[in-house]
Amino acid sequence: MIKNQVQGTRCKIHKTCRLNPVTRALHLRGFTLIEVLIAMTLLSIMVVLLFSSLKICADSWEKGESKITDVNEVAVVYNFFQRHLSIAKPLWNDLSEEEKTFSFQGKAQSLQFISAFPASAGRSGLQLFSLDLQEEDNEQVIKVTIKPFFPAAEGEEWHKEEITLIKHVSDFTLAYFGSDDGLSEGSWEEEWLDKEVLPRLVKINIELENGIFWPEMIIDLKITGITNQKIQMSPRQSSDKAKRTGTGSGVVGIEFTDYYGRELCSQHAQGSFYYWRYSK
Repeated sequence: MIKNQVQGTRCKIHKTCRLNPVTRALHLRGFTLIEVLIAMTLLSIMVVLLFSSLKICADSWEKGESKITDVNEVAVVYNFFQRHLSIAKPLWNDLSEEEKTFSFQGKAQSLQFISAFPASAGRSGLQLFSLDLQEEDNEQVIKVTIKPFFPAAEGEEWHKEEITLIKHVSDFTLAYFGSDDGLSEGSWEEEWLDKEVLPRLVKINIELENGIFWPEMIIDLKITGITNQKIQMSPRQSSDKAKRTGTGSGVVGIEFTDYYGRELCSQHAQGSFYYWRYSK
């Protein structure tokens, strides 16, 4: 009897006396070494797959960001030419003592033209744009120099701005389509120098060192019928009142006249404000 009581007490403590031998053996047994190795292998595979997926996502994100940056760079350059070059002015630069030259001068890798910023820009009025390919820090860059077209008043000095349009350039070429008189059938030329009219089209080819494809840009210059009809367009100081004074209160005018000297329209500047006046 005492033996049975002791065995019952042991069964209550261990709670294994009611189990059959097989169940009791399974209940007391832990993981085997093979099971642990299999579990660790599966866990390692899951971790590798997880980090591989994260790496693929990160690489895709970086490639997408790089592609967006490249597209934005192309868009910025195209918008620059479309906004400023397309509205180039066919003017003569005879406001200084230097030799009279036509405002538009184009070479195979450089370009000069006159255009205007919008009224909302900090630089108002006509500006002289100079674009060329330069060497900087052992690489080729396209730089743009912007300065006012009108001469500064006595005691004043115009602010000259130089910006880098694009870096890492391997090739940059320009071509011009038009004719010498602006009326006859045009052709593509590598240079547009010493002419009296604007070209009709300007073709721009840019290649980068990283091999990224840049589409060929063809800019249509918004030439009015005035130039094509052989009407002389000459910027000049029309009268004594047109001369600038030291206080900057004078008015500088640009007159567009025909062969008979009749004024068609004129641009005037009062301080930093520019406006057009058309003849009736």
